[in-house]
Amino acid sequence: MGVIRAVLIIISLTCVTLVLIPAQYFAMWLKSEKVATIPLLWHRITTRLLGIRVLERGAPTPDRPLLVAANHVSWLDITVLGSLMPLSFIAKAEVAGWPVFGLFAKLQRTVFVDRTRRHATGAVAGKIAERLKHGDVMVLFAEGTSSSGTFVLPFRTALLGAAKEAVAEEGERIWVQPLAIAYTRLYGIPLGRYRRPLVAWYGDMDMAPHLWRILKKGPIDVEITWGEAVAFGPGTDRKEIARKAEEIVRRSTVRALTGRADEVAATGG
Repeated sequence: MGVIRAVLIIISLTCVTLVLIPAQYFAMWLKSEKVATIPLLWHRITTRLLGIRVLERGAPTPDRPLLVAANHVSWLDITVLGSLMPLSFIAKAEVAGWPVFGLFAKLQRTVFVDRTRRHATGAVAGKIAERLKHGDVMVLFAEGTSSSGTFVLPFRTALLGAAKEAVAEEGERIWVQPLAIAYTRLYGIPLGRYRRPLVAWYGDMDMAPHLWRILKKGPIDVEITWGEAVAFGPGTDRKEIARKAEEIVRRSTVRALTGRADEVAATGG
């Protein structure tokens, strides 16, 4: 049954994708507003086909410019977040070369970062700042990598330099909003520490086998928690902003996974 489910999803997604990819290319060429809404439609169809059930707590701030600082658990995060609102991602440079996923990332106007080269990171920060100033919502996976989802890794501060670029002029500010992603159930059964890798994708896991397993699985529940947005203005310490965002995301993750709001998960498990 799982194989039949996977094949039907692949066929359905292929049909949808073959229609929407040319539409997105055309929207990008025209610089149309549809360039933000076509990926939103694709992600919403995909989450429905995969059986991903999203519980959203809180809401994105209406304030702009907005940089979302999120934890990162799986490649599924892209589709889950992409189904919520028009947005773009900040991703590591190697994603651009991935088969299929690299193309999708480019069509979503992802900003790619080579984190092995410091001067490249600085140049990309300027690009991110420009997108923020134009009103694009940008998502930064602030841990710099994905994890098992059981805990939250320390947030890196380098790319929050984009916020510094965006508020370079006197009196300006942007908003940094923490966002927690927690996969909580599979087939309606709570995902414990040992079953979470069925959904989480991290470390040296191979993409193809993990993707095939997801296609064969039943409903997946994910809880998305929006934290309170923090103003980032001239003179703001980016390390303090990162620390606050990390703490909010960690608390929200613990609450989603355990139901206890009064604990803070220790970094590293």
